[in-house]
Amino acid sequence: MQHRRLGKTGPSVSALGLGCMGMSGMYGPADRAEGIATIHAALEAGITLLDTGDFYGMGHNEMLVGEALQGRDRDQALISVKFGAMRDPAGAWLGYDARPQAVKSFLAYTLQRLRVDHIDIYRPARLDPNVPIEDTIGAIADMVKAGYVRHIGLSEVGPDTIRRAAAVHPICDLQIEYSLISRGIEDAILPVCRELGIGITAYGVLSRGLISGHWQGETTGPGDFRTHSPRFQEGNVEKNLALVEGLRRLAEAKGVSVAQIAIAWVAAQGDDIIPLVGARRRDRLAEALGALDVKLTEEDLAAIERIIPKGAAAGDRYPSAQMAMLDSERV
Repeated sequence: MQHRRLGKTGPSVSALGLGCMGMSGMYGPADRAEGIATIHAALEAGITLLDTGDFYGMGHNEMLVGEALQGRDRDQALISVKFGAMRDPAGAWLGYDARPQAVKSFLAYTLQRLRVDHIDIYRPARLDPNVPIEDTIGAIADMVKAGYVRHIGLSEVGPDTIRRAAAVHPICDLQIEYSLISRGIEDAILPVCRELGIGITAYGVLSRGLISGHWQGETTGPGDFRTHSPRFQEGNVEKNLALVEGLRRLAEAKGVSVAQIAIAWVAAQGDDIIPLVGARRRDRLAEALGALDVKLTEEDLAAIERIIPKGAAAGDRYPSAQMAMLDSERV
C-alpha cells in the first residue's frame, strides 16, 4: 500500500481512505455484516484511514466501526471523526453545535461508541455560525493535550476559517468534496491549504456514485439523500451520464474501470490529497483499490479535461438550501 503524509503536521496514512458513512443508511438500507467485512478487507489490504461521523445513523456508524475493530491492534487504523451535526428522531437535520462544552461531550460519546481511548483526527463537521472557530478548535486542542485526540482536522470550511483555525492549533487536513465534477476547491481553498501545509481528504470522488460507471439512472430508494440532489434529477442526470460515457471510452482504452479513472484523477492532483472511497461492499472496495495501480499520463489528464472540463456538470453540488450555506461555498 502506498502512503502519503496528511499535511505537514499529520500522520502518514494509506493513499486511499475508506469512508464508512454509506454503511449506516445514508444511501438507503445497508448490510451490517457486509459493512464489517468491507472494513476488515480494507484493513487487510493496507488501508489505514477510516472516516466516520457521530451523526451517521445517529451513532450507528461509530458502533459499526468499533465492532469491526474489536480484537485488532488499535494502531492498525487511523480513525477520523466528524462531529457537531444535530438530527432529530426522524433523521432530519437541525443544524450544528460546536460550542466548547458540546465538543467535549460529543467526544466522550464517540469514544464509548467506538470503544477506543483516543481519536486520531477529530473535526467539526461544519462551521457553527454561532461559535467562533477559534473557540471550537481551542476546545479540541484541550482534548489533544489531555490525550483523547491526536490531530485536528476541518471539514467544508473556506479560506478565512482555515486561516483562523490554523492560527489556534496545527490543522492536519481539510475534508471536502473533490471530484472531476466538483472542482470548486481549486480556486481559493486548495491554494490556502497548500500555503499552510494542510492536507486534503477528498470525499465524493465518485460524486455519490454518479461517475462510478455503475449508475444507470435508476431511482434511489427510501432514505437515500441523493433523491433530493439536483445532479441526480431528470434533465441533469442525463447530461452528467453523457459525460461519464466519454470517460468510459478512455477507461476501456486503458483497460480499467470508470471508477478507477475517476479516483486516479483525484489522486493525481497532488501528493497532499487522499481520496476517500465510500465502498459499502467488498467488490466495490476491490475496484477502488485497483485505482492505485492506474498511472495517468499527461496525455490522459489532458484527455480527461477535454471529456469533463471544469464546470461541465449539470446540477448544484448540494441537495438543499441548508447545505448551500456551507462556509466552503462563501468564496
